[in-house]
Amino acid sequence: MKLSIEQFRNWEHKNITLLGMSGVGKTRLSNMLREGSWFHYSGDYRIGSRYLDEAILDNIKQQAMQVPFLRDLLRSDSIYIANNLTFDNLQPVSSFMGKLGNPERGGLPLAEFKRRQDLHRQAEIAAMRDVPDFIRKSQDIYGYKNFINDAGGSVCELDDDETVQLLTKQTLFLYIQATEADEKALIARAENAPKPLYYREAFLDEHLARYMQEHNLDYVAQIDPDDYVRWVFPHLFYSRIPRYEAIAKTHGYTVTTTELAQVTDEQTFNQLIETAIERN
Repeated sequence: MKLSIEQFRNWEHKNITLLGMSGVGKTRLSNMLREGSWFHYSGDYRIGSRYLDEAILDNIKQQAMQVPFLRDLLRSDSIYIANNLTFDNLQPVSSFMGKLGNPERGGLPLAEFKRRQDLHRQAEIAAMRDVPDFIRKSQDIYGYKNFINDAGGSVCELDDDETVQLLTKQTLFLYIQATEADEKALIARAENAPKPLYYREAFLDEHLARYMQEHNLDYVAQIDPDDYVRWVFPHLFYSRIPRYEAIAKTHGYTVTTTELAQVTDEQTFNQLIETAIERN
């Protein structure tokens, strides 16, 4: 969605989709705006609470069944397992996605890893396609004036034009571009605390082959899961940038992490968007 400054100011119900890598400030901003007139829609929360909930629970139960004490309790329906997912705690989703590599170090076989990656992709598409309905709910049920879609970092990799077009009709895309200093900080954070990630299958196949060749490995089961994430994250980071930029150039606007850090409330957020529109 492209708007003039005047159109943006006169937009009665502002609907924004945030783009950018995890860590650039999307959720911090969304939480701030939620205290005012903005409904916070978390794509990752919707994925975990609606579209991957059963798969996550099945995975946890499968692990629990390996413990005789818990297995007996589960089979007799003496206990039940539930997700305690919140906007600030998405660990169940990460745990389900897992990391590729040596099972003795918590890694997954390639086929199972790809299966979970595909489930995540389908869930993310479904969560983004729910946005129009939640825009309606945010106004009709909860009484919010505006709507912010806190999209996951991998939304640029879905390769699903229909979903992008749907979001374009309903929302204004705002890409949060990391400065050079913040790029280094995000990469350093990923190296210090490697987390499960979503990869396009073509990207995964290409970089997995490169990693195994560079490390003289013959089998995926020889991969140290954390080491692979540390190695691949910078490649993933820089492969996503042109994808974010393409969406923002065609359908929205770009601001930097430095600019976003200056936002303190709704008014300064609106001013930032007007600056981005004017710059564009």
